[in-house]
Amino acid sequence: MAVRKLRPITPGQRHRIAPVFSDITKDTPEKALVKIVKRTGGRNNQGRMTIRNIGGGHKRKTRLVDFKRNKFDIPATIKSIEYDPTRSARVALLYYADGAKSYIVAPQGVKVGQTVISGEKVAPEVGNALPISKIPLGTIIHNIELKPGKGGAIARSAGSYAQLLAREEKYATLRLPSGEMRMVLNTCLATIGTVSNADHMNVRLGKAGRNRWLGRRPRVRGVAMNPVDHPMGGGEGRASGGHPRSRTGLYAKGYKTRATRKYSDKLIISKR
Repeated sequence: MAVRKLRPITPGQRHRIAPVFSDITKDTPEKALVKIVKRTGGRNNQGRMTIRNIGGGHKRKTRLVDFKRNKFDIPATIKSIEYDPTRSARVALLYYADGAKSYIVAPQGVKVGQTVISGEKVAPEVGNALPISKIPLGTIIHNIELKPGKGGAIARSAGSYAQLLAREEKYATLRLPSGEMRMVLNTCLATIGTVSNADHMNVRLGKAGRNRWLGRRPRVRGVAMNPVDHPMGGGEGRASGGHPRSRTGLYAKGYKTRATRKYSDKLIISKR
């Protein structure tokens, strides 16, 4: 997948860097594996706005992706590589040998017709899912579980991956996409390879209307508000507004918000 710079014939195309969908092989999703995404517009169950800058957007149907990969030792054929409007990565439609169908997050480089499989004794090839204890050291992996059987939680977005660095007793050491070094149980499953659509980070929308199609409303800067509306508001002329902070007064640059005694602190070797 790549991106392309448009030859602008409208102002909205002048700075647009558009994705290329040449890797997608099928336009319509599998009907039994989609679900309508309901929008809240940032309102809670009482109709009150609890999150700002959300609203509108195109209708979307999410693909029901299998993050668990728990159909062990049953080979599956990749039938198509498809677009998913609710995630940055591509999804791959699998047809299992027993007749079941499911979506997975598509790894980079997989092709239609390729066979993938999950299990303890499978080869560590791109698209295969196996326990971390069976993966060679130095391997690039994604869709990594934090709790065995719960499903992949780490490295699922476009272009992301983690690297398996070491193993000791019942834990393995991973370098995560954020740069954090963390221990994960050897019994957790992971998928070999990098997540597809790595050029997603290079896309530029080009105009405000495209943001609205994604359900994002305009965001007003704090320094442009009055003092009653934001801690950084007010002042004569274009005042800097003081130390960057949120609307509720929480520091925005460098303030640590992680719980001081979180249960997983003992599993983190070095922070990001």
